[in-house]
Amino acid sequence: MGSRPVAAAAGQEDRMQALEGLEDARPSRRRFWDRHASPISILLLGSLLLAATLGVTGGQPSPPRTADFGDARLTVKTPVVIRNGEFFETDVTLTAGAPLDDAVIAVTPALWHDMTVNTMIPAPGEESFKDGRFHFSYGPLGAGERLHVKIDGQINPPLFAGTRGEIAVFDGERRIGAMPLRIKVLP
Repeated sequence: MGSRPVAAAAGQEDRMQALEGLEDARPSRRRFWDRHASPISILLLGSLLLAATLGVTGGQPSPPRTADFGDARLTVKTPVVIRNGEFFETDVTLTAGAPLDDAVIAVTPALWHDMTVNTMIPAPGEESFKDGRFHFSYGPLGAGERLHVKIDGQINPPLFAGTRGEIAVFDGERRIGAMPLRIKVLP
């Protein structure tokens, strides 16, 4: 029985030694920002969130761009800003203003540089490379008829800053017109 008070006193002594050197845990008014986020980090985080919401970093809906060439109207919907490594869709709609014997969509290689094209639906009847362009032939298209082509692709890691090129419309070998495109690629 005599050893109990000695053990209690030893335990109390150990607790007192553990508490030595600790500061008062109550917050003081002048050290408020030391214990919380600074206003600069809150403003920086808010700016990044605002930029992402406004679409500066990509991911926003793509506005369709249309060019009317008389014999045909071309509408292209593709991302304007995209991030590296992302998958994307490009919708190309060709509306014939006059009968086309062979509706051809042609793409410059520069537009698809460091991109992987996964699918093109519908598949063209013929594919070729001539005059510095990829040519995709879809056959005859009557006046007022539409051809809608969906292209799925991915941005490859080496592509940085962006790419530019054009999508052109041909009736066989006869060029009808072209639409310049630019895609900005962010890291």
